Amino acid sequence: MTRIAPFLRVADAEASAEWYARLGFSIAWRTRAQPHLPLFVAIENGEAMIFLSEHMGDAHPDGLLYLYVDDVEAVAAELGTSAELAYYGMREIEVTDPDGNRLRIGTPAAG
Repeated sequence: MTRIAPFLRVADAEASAEWYARLGFSIAWRTRAQPHLPLFVAIENGEAMIFLSEHMGDAHPDGLLYLYVDDVEAVAAELGTSAELAYYGMREIEVTDPDGNRLRIGTPAAG
């Protein structure tokens, strides 16, 4: 395996891509098979990729992703929250995107 890209169901892929830009993601590509069909947008941040799909059959709503970052405190500050220590040794935050998908974002605790 060289890469994994989870699907998230979203109502507005362009708006969701803008929200994920706050986490350092940018649009890699977008496609719409026909003008009347739902939009599909791939976003990436380094080697991380997420597929944002307006297609109803691509993913269940309210997904959960875990994102590992180098500095969760910086991400928490960007999102207006603070990190907490989880029982399993990660400093992390949990946020919800505009479509109800949850993201746990963490860094291994020092020590």
